[in-house]
Amino acid sequence: MELLRAVGVRSHHTKGPSRGIGELGVLRNELESPFSREGASMAEERQQAQEQQPLFTIEKIYVRDLSLEVPNAPQVFLEREAPKVDIQIGTRAAPLQDSHYEVVLTVTTTATLGDKTVFLVEAQQAGIFQVRNLPRESVEPVLGVTCPNILFPYLREAVSDAIVRAGFPPFLLAPVNFELLYQQRMQQAQPAPATTQ
Repeated sequence: MELLRAVGVRSHHTKGPSRGIGELGVLRNELESPFSREGASMAEERQQAQEQQPLFTIEKIYVRDLSLEVPNAPQVFLEREAPKVDIQIGTRAAPLQDSHYEVVLTVTTTATLGDKTVFLVEAQQAGIFQVRNLPRESVEPVLGVTCPNILFPYLREAVSDAIVRAGFPPFLLAPVNFELLYQQRMQQAQPAPATTQ
């Protein structure tokens, strides 16, 4: 009785049988349930807050396409002059589903001696990335700068490995400033200011 008074529960004397163990269990649940509901509510709020936080994850990195041509073999291996190497690089991104995007980094490496092609390597290094809860203006730089920076070391390794397997000395692609490329692309996409006559 004193214990019940201490926790603020009223005790009523009745002439019937005293409460059994089951009834005391119900009473205990009644005392605990407000706190349990509050704890569950806080857990739900934390989960919702986590779901609304910005999220960036790498789901998969893979070679999408890889081709190698040595059209003038075997005569080209007798040449002693160093070839001229031309590199063309580009990126593209496409939405998939549920905040997932595929980003593809493409490179074409062409080595020539005069008018003869020594080798031609075309490679596409791709990745699937999850980008969630970011404003639209922040998603584009992530897809155009962050993701290509992640993919580039894999692309460089794929190209170098293909060239070595073709029988040529190792060749490494030079680092690329994807932020600068992205800014140039954005400037080109802007409409030219109207001229007045």
